[in-house]
Amino acid sequence: MRPNETRALGELTGKALSGGTARVRQMHRGIAARVFRGVGPAAAPVRVLHDGIADAVYSTVGGTFSAAGRAAGRVLAEASDGRPLEDDRRAAVPLAMLNAWHGDRLRDEGSPLALEMTVRVDGRNVPIRPDVLAETHPDPAGRVAVFLHGLTETEGAWAYKSVQYYGRPGVTYGDRLREDLGYTPVQIRYNTGARIPANGRELAALLEDLVAAWPVPVEDLLLVGHSMGGLVIRSALAQAGDRAWPALVRDTVTLGSPHLGAPLEQGATLLARALGVLGETRSIATIIDGRSAGIKDLRRGTLLEDEEADVPLHEGARHFIVVATVAGRDGSLAGNLLGDLLVRPDSACGTRRFELPPEHICRLPRLHHFDLLNHPDVYDRIHGWLTARPADEPAGAED
Repeated sequence: MRPNETRALGELTGKALSGGTARVRQMHRGIAARVFRGVGPAAAPVRVLHDGIADAVYSTVGGTFSAAGRAAGRVLAEASDGRPLEDDRRAAVPLAMLNAWHGDRLRDEGSPLALEMTVRVDGRNVPIRPDVLAETHPDPAGRVAVFLHGLTETEGAWAYKSVQYYGRPGVTYGDRLREDLGYTPVQIRYNTGARIPANGRELAALLEDLVAAWPVPVEDLLLVGHSMGGLVIRSALAQAGDRAWPALVRDTVTLGSPHLGAPLEQGATLLARALGVLGETRSIATIIDGRSAGIKDLRRGTLLEDEEADVPLHEGARHFIVVATVAGRDGSLAGNLLGDLLVRPDSACGTRRFELPPEHICRLPRLHHFDLLNHPDVYDRIHGWLTARPADEPAGAED
């Protein structure tokens, strides 16, 4: 871990503990206020004394926690090994989860803990330069498959349960596409706590640089996104402007992406509003409302800064969707209600926002949201879609 990351982590820990103290203080005040109101005006002098003492105690405790976190960060920075935290495999998932919840604020604060959108190979960031790309992507092909993970995930999520499914550790859809169809896989990591429109703009710029720096001419771009990653792909296409790379996109595949919004985020919004009504539970509402802007964008599947804007599918490419349900039968009441446990089928299909040919939608029963990251049935469907079009058909051609 680098010294600045260690200091930032110490400061963040102090802020978290201090913030927790503030939430306890808020709840304490809410409960006390209800008690004093029940007693009546006679309790006013006692309430003033109580509130003064309680505020002083909580302020002291919160300040102590904050100072202790900063001090611990400075001490630990002396023993830092100098390696970037994002390159530590043990820290990958905790760092991704931290960014999912607080990534927008970490970025605004200029924290070294904030993840940037980067190409990743073997747990390392890859600068987008021809010489580096040629070294990190041996025998690069003109067919490039770009993969974007979902909320709280990293590029490592694509290896989910691969030992069970393919018999070899670490095998992903990208590996299979390289072996079977000659695609070169490119893995992207990004800050899932940042707004989806912001990530879309960054992806649009990154893909432009990637295509320009790719060691051989790019003839075909395949974009694959899991969950939030599918929304970022659509956002990038919508914000690409006059860049060259969208004309190279022949196919997109979204896996369990909440095109109409995610029910858990919708529920969190309603819960925060309900808890915010009462003083006793307002602190809990504050915690829930502290989730990142990226998570909040999942409420409606927001792709652009103008949340009301209609965003059609990118013309000139084929678009495919994989939908999972935990139920045993597609179209059942349980399947439609529960979906893959995080996204319902109608949202994953984009019903009411766009229409696709039935053969462009694959519905798989008895799978949950994270099974979509690496499952043989999903890969077989992707492989079938990609081989259904002649290999020499140019990018941008209509069906």
